[in-house]
Amino acid sequence: MDLSAFLDRRDPENLADEAELFADRAVGWLDLMAQASELHPISRACMGFHLWSLAGLGQQGDRMEASVTAARVAAGEGKGAVFAPLAMGGAGGLRAGGPPADRLARWLEGMDVACLTAMRHLDDIEAWSARAETEMAPLSGKTPRALRAALTEWPLISAPMAEAFTGASRAAVQRNLAWMEARGLIREVTGQGRYRMWRVLTA
Repeated sequence: MDLSAFLDRRDPENLADEAELFADRAVGWLDLMAQASELHPISRACMGFHLWSLAGLGQQGDRMEASVTAARVAAGEGKGAVFAPLAMGGAGGLRAGGPPADRLARWLEGMDVACLTAMRHLDDIEAWSARAETEMAPLSGKTPRALRAALTEWPLISAPMAEAFTGASRAAVQRNLAWMEARGLIREVTGQGRYRMWRVLTA
């Protein structure tokens, strides 16, 4: 795995040798991960996440790269977690500190909470879609149905996004969004006159 190429990393300490510096730092991390090859992918993901900054791979406390890399490890070889929205479970699962056993326990608990939260959210979206289908039944054309589908798939949607997903005109999209907002199906979240975004209103 060439982490430097995968992450397109640029080390600000020495721009001339940035790729080499990152690659050198990654060697230790990769060696430790290789030694843990017998562990379950989810356990290896936790280990990799917490070793990331210790290996000098993080940038100014940013844990995004560590999280993305851990997600790839967790899904490795199709034996781990296909999707684990750890951040949805709160910060506990990502908190450093304590012995490895405690970190793994928090990681697993965070995954459990996150998965339950995600499933509840998906249940809410499914219920919203059924309610929206009933309320939008009197509307004609393909735009209402396509717009409902887009709002079901995306947590936030703008008018240009809605145009692209539905293939409808800006006027048709705006008309349908206003209709849905007036009936409490969606809510505009930016409070702006331009660059507005809408999300569904679940119960």
